[in-house]
Amino acid sequence: MEHPTQPFQTRHTRSFGIVGLAGVAVFATVCLAVQFLRTDLDWIAAPLSYYLVGPYGDAVQAVYVALAVTLVALGIGFYRELSPSARSAAPLLLFVVSAVSLVVTALSEAAKTRGQAAMWEWVHLVAAQTTFLCVTVAMQLQSWRLRHDERWRRHFGFAFVLASVAFVALLVYALGHLSPRGLQQKGVITLIVAWLAWGSLNLWRGAPPGSSEVRTDA
Repeated sequence: MEHPTQPFQTRHTRSFGIVGLAGVAVFATVCLAVQFLRTDLDWIAAPLSYYLVGPYGDAVQAVYVALAVTLVALGIGFYRELSPSARSAAPLLLFVVSAVSLVVTALSEAAKTRGQAAMWEWVHLVAAQTTFLCVTVAMQLQSWRLRHDERWRRHFGFAFVLASVAFVALLVYALGHLSPRGLQQKGVITLIVAWLAWGSLNLWRGAPPGSSEVRTDA
């Protein structure tokens, strides 16, 4: 069924933005709070994964899952929202993979305390690396696809630059071996969360009006 593109999103598409905003807000709030509450850890030196165990560890694990839901919501939301010529399954699949690996990252860190620490350490490292790589590439690809939708083209520049800065920061963190590692990692996470917040907010707000492009929805 074909119909003209509307100046604002459908209710269902907007709901993905709301879910994304909720996940980002909860993740940012809890992770920021534990930086102050965990006096046993040096927030500058300690990676965020250290907060997955010990006091408030269950809360941090929960918000990792909430952020995973945000990743899936953004992937589906943008796929549904963009015009057919701008849609691509690649960002959606990468967002889903990053969401799954993020949940594995959270659960495997906690599992290390229950035995077979060496195995779970390996699982945690692979899952964390997969999450970082997949989500930053997904952000870049999704930003690039905005160029092909008349309603979203104006957002391309900001979205792509922010996604690219996050990707470069990830490379510096992964390959540079600079100190302090905890602060570096949290800087990368902050850039990623900022992009996710931007995407969620704009999905909720809706694309700007002014397009007469015809789109096809199943």
